[in-house]
Amino acid sequence: MHGGDRIAQSLQAHGVRTVFTLCGGHISPILSAAKARGIRIIDVRDEATAVFAADATARLSGLPGVAAVTAGPGISNTITALKNAQLAQSPLLLFGGAAPTALQGRGALQDIDQRPLVEPHVKRFMKIRRVRDLGPAVDEALALARSGIPGPVFIECPVDLLYDETSIRQWYSDAAGKGTGLSERLLRWYLQRHVARMFTGSDLRQPSVVLPVAVPQASARSVDAARAAIAKARQPLMVIGSQALVQSGQAAALAQAVTQLGIPVYLSGMARGLLGRDHPLQMRHQRRQALREADCVLLAGVPCDFRLDYGKHVRRSATLIAANRSAKDARLNRRPDIAAIGDAAQFLQALVRGAGPRTPPGDRDDWLAQLRTRDAQRETEIDAQALAGGAHVNPLALLREVEQVAGDNALFVADGGDFVATAAYVLRPRAPLRWLDPGAFGTLGVGAGFALGAAVCTPDAEVWIVFGDGACGYSLVEFDSFVRHGIPVIALVGNDAGWTQIAREQVKMLHDDVGTVLARADYHAVAQAFGAEGLLIKRQDEIPAALAHARALARSGRPVLINVWLDKTEFREGSLSM
Repeated sequence: MHGGDRIAQSLQAHGVRTVFTLCGGHISPILSAAKARGIRIIDVRDEATAVFAADATARLSGLPGVAAVTAGPGISNTITALKNAQLAQSPLLLFGGAAPTALQGRGALQDIDQRPLVEPHVKRFMKIRRVRDLGPAVDEALALARSGIPGPVFIECPVDLLYDETSIRQWYSDAAGKGTGLSERLLRWYLQRHVARMFTGSDLRQPSVVLPVAVPQASARSVDAARAAIAKARQPLMVIGSQALVQSGQAAALAQAVTQLGIPVYLSGMARGLLGRDHPLQMRHQRRQALREADCVLLAGVPCDFRLDYGKHVRRSATLIAANRSAKDARLNRRPDIAAIGDAAQFLQALVRGAGPRTPPGDRDDWLAQLRTRDAQRETEIDAQALAGGAHVNPLALLREVEQVAGDNALFVADGGDFVATAAYVLRPRAPLRWLDPGAFGTLGVGAGFALGAAVCTPDAEVWIVFGDGACGYSLVEFDSFVRHGIPVIALVGNDAGWTQIAREQVKMLHDDVGTVLARADYHAVAQAFGAEGLLIKRQDEIPAALAHARALARSGRPVLINVWLDKTEFREGSLSM
């Protein structure tokens, strides 16, 4: 066994089925050994895409996604994707190559000090120095990624730990030369000793161990206090975020608990779709106003960051309950009255266990009716705005049509600004774990990687990527990857020829559109050049036939990109986030 075999053996023992990568000489033994053990290798065109794909599989499966990239620029190219996973609290394992151990710091190919570059963005940076430590490091990393507050873990694997011992000894022997001078003999002695340390104990076969995952639990006291606060509230409200879905296998139990609690709820991030399309407790619009009116607010896996206006949306007289694995996030910007530090999903399930018959205050029905009426009014407004005509396509009308025709197995990947934010008002995930967006980092460019991960993790899904035309530019090259690996995504590009989310406020405040203007580019033609299918929609009446054709192409195994020329709208005026 060489070092790559040891890593692949551990991955296989943990049930890892896919490794995402962009090839490099520093990591070739990992890829070869993983393939030999039946692990699928999906190679892409940008290292960030590989990490985004691993991130998506983690969110959907609850198990760490795995990616491997080469040393130096291979690793530096992943930093945005790593930070996105860290802020989204998504568990993944990234293997990074490195220069040979004896040559680090001496100007070897792609040799940099990788620790200060990567360490701030991961739960742990693991630097391996001996072959025998490779397998145990994988065991530890996979457990650590899921424990406590989930996140990415990095393992640095120098190339001389990954190849077989005979080859490495020969390589170092050749490097030492055959000179007879004192310096040459000292170099040979040093390198022989160095290699001996690297391979010490590597003859001992260590079986992989699936280590326990530490899942923090909220205290019984916090559960009792929250249950009492909710019971006496007349206008309670709940907001559930991505962290509540960290243990994806608990989605059904979580949905049942939410239903049993019987209070209105807003869903965000990965929690979108938790209750299906039309659950009577789920509210979709006017969340800010609802939070201001509620007398008891339960935030489950949601911090008071910019998305909740740093806690200002919740009135001071309300009882604020924060259920979160992170004590820091639970207290971010607004100290809760009840802090339930632990897994949010299990906290919500604990709330309904052991609770007596629910006898809520009498006017809760009025509260729920008030929120539903407000939702219905907003839907009517959106319907009216969708009827507005123009030279090309109304984005609301387009998205209304997608909402109608997308399959019951549809999974939506959101990658963009203005168009995607509009889609969030219209598209309704059909079930839990059928919506993927970047999270708090707001990263553009996640689309192709998320779609790759989603398609691999949920092969039964009809995977849609909702692209802004700006964000699409990051992912276009990956249509090559979709074609090569048989990933039949449907990409919908909202082409309004601009970075519209930025332009809205920039033009209004600075009277200048500098840097925000794009062209009506032929994105569909680029997809065609990579071997995918490309469709163009310029008029409203072309939408139904084009969407039906795209779905048929995807069902036949073909990736397809639909380039839709959009009209400008005022739907999201005043939407700048800070």
